[in-house]
Amino acid sequence: MYPEHVSHVPTSRAVDVHQPTPITPAIVTPAPIVPVQPGAVPSVASIVLPDGRVVTGYAIQPSHPEPVAPKPPVSRAAVNVALGGVGFLAVCGGLLLLTTFIAALTALITQLIILAAVIFGGWIAVQIFSASGHKGATTVNIRKAVFKRNHFHG
Repeated sequence: MYPEHVSHVPTSRAVDVHQPTPITPAIVTPAPIVPVQPGAVPSVASIVLPDGRVVTGYAIQPSHPEPVAPKPPVSRAAVNVALGGVGFLAVCGGLLLLTTFIAALTALITQLIILAAVIFGGWIAVQIFSASGHKGATTVNIRKAVFKRNHFHG
């Protein structure tokens, strides 16, 4: 699938070698410093640097920055965070009231079911225990019963 590795002998080539030529630094001769005493402040200022160069330019008046607008005592971000916290507390309070209402409603329904069971059970107990003394019932007294071949003969 892959061709066999064939060893090649490297071919020799002619190579041109370039040697960099160093650049000699320019020799700067310092200019003589000549002190100048102006009689008044010139409109164009000249400065003599220590190495003898003279820099000339216009005199610049110092710029005064614009006054900074006073900051409010409380930042807007702090106000927004505080309002968010108040809203969150209001929601949490509402949820707390909702869960309290659900718990109270559950307790009320449970008590109503228990009360209904007690009343219904008491009504059934009254019906059972008062039936023996009730006058409208028919009482049958069996004094003698004869069973012959699984038949009742009374």
